[in-house]
Amino acid sequence: MEAIKYLSMTALEAGIDYIRKSPKDNGILKMIARRPMEDEREVIQYGELDLSKGLLGDNWKQRGSKHSGDGSADPEAQITVMNARTIELLAQDEERWPLAGDQLYMYLDLSDDNLPAGTHLAIGSAIIEVTAVPHTGCKKFSARFGVEAMKFVNSPEGKRLHLRGINTRIV
Repeated sequence: MEAIKYLSMTALEAGIDYIRKSPKDNGILKMIARRPMEDEREVIQYGELDLSKGLLGDNWKQRGSKHSGDGSADPEAQITVMNARTIELLAQDEERWPLAGDQLYMYLDLSDDNLPAGTHLAIGSAIIEVTAVPHTGCKKFSARFGVEAMKFVNSPEGKRLHLRGINTRIV
């Protein structure tokens, strides 16, 4: 197995213009990945979104949230979406995309300017709504993509562009 090389901040910043050129509308859903259990990923061709369960087969509801008072799943962070151009840069290999932990990977500008909280996105017959809950990198994200990648997505510009992704809920 080949060792994973993390990108330097210089290399990451060199990719920002490519990310900024993401489509503003009519984005393309590139990948669906569900998490049947912690640290497991399953790439699927089709998924079903359920108002109360999230992406069927995903562990969002069972896993819950450390941010909710009672540990239950946060309905404002039901489905996470990441810009496919960002994960292309960070992962360097499409097989590593699901390691980010998001369910939907789309060629779409996720920035505040393009998709403010409350924006509805149609994906097939489903509608998801962008929520105000921030989506930031965690220790696992840093371990999988490098400390520089974590700093990159959580920089002021990274947060404005939502390089780490966005949280949504099914409506």
